[in-house]
Amino acid sequence: MIDKTRLPYHIAIIMDGNGRWARARGLPRIAGHRAGVETVRRILEAGRDIGIKMMTLYAFSTENWKRPTKEVKILFGLLETYLDREGYKFDRDNIRFNVIGDEKALPAKLRKKLEETIERTRKNSTFTLNLALNYGSRHEIAQAARAIAKEALEGRIDPAKIDEKTISAYLYTRGLPDPDLLIRTSGENRISNFLLWQISYSELYFTEKLWPDFDEDDLKKAIEDFQHRQRRFGA
Repeated sequence: MIDKTRLPYHIAIIMDGNGRWARARGLPRIAGHRAGVETVRRILEAGRDIGIKMMTLYAFSTENWKRPTKEVKILFGLLETYLDREGYKFDRDNIRFNVIGDEKALPAKLRKKLEETIERTRKNSTFTLNLALNYGSRHEIAQAARAIAKEALEGRIDPAKIDEKTISAYLYTRGLPDPDLLIRTSGENRISNFLLWQISYSELYFTEKLWPDFDEDDLKKAIEDFQHRQRRFGA
């Protein structure tokens, strides 16, 4: 039973297993990605109903560009369709939509749609959805280091005063709370270059479920597991 007084505020999810889900059913990979989009819709709704305030979903990594061009185009097309179909719910349900990652490399049409959705929902406050697109944590930290170095060279930052708060302020997630809980589906027990700085004290939960099969009960199991842990933060 979930204790509503001890909920994780922010849950991050590595949504893995779409391709394997499709292959196991003799279907093309696109079928797995479509099923994965439906899971996103269900899990966001379930999270809000439970009382979670923020979710960050790993939708497209910097490494995903290595996939076949056709598959990449399909993935971006599915995201556009999702925003067209589900975007109105962000306003209806007071959801703030945000993107973390290097948006410059994304297709112009998709980038415009993302920017419009971000701006339209900027003042929504009940729930926040962060979509990690063209995101890689090492790339994020490297660009933060370059930006800080430039500021230091120009005399706007004292190198002796650079601390953890300084670095956090130059990351894509600036202003966002670190995840309390990180979930990865599909049985893989690795982080895959996702929020390496931000999850230093997050609780990690791995499940064998492939992402398209992950449901509300699985989300509740992850939260219940989180609530049975003692978070000492090094104390």
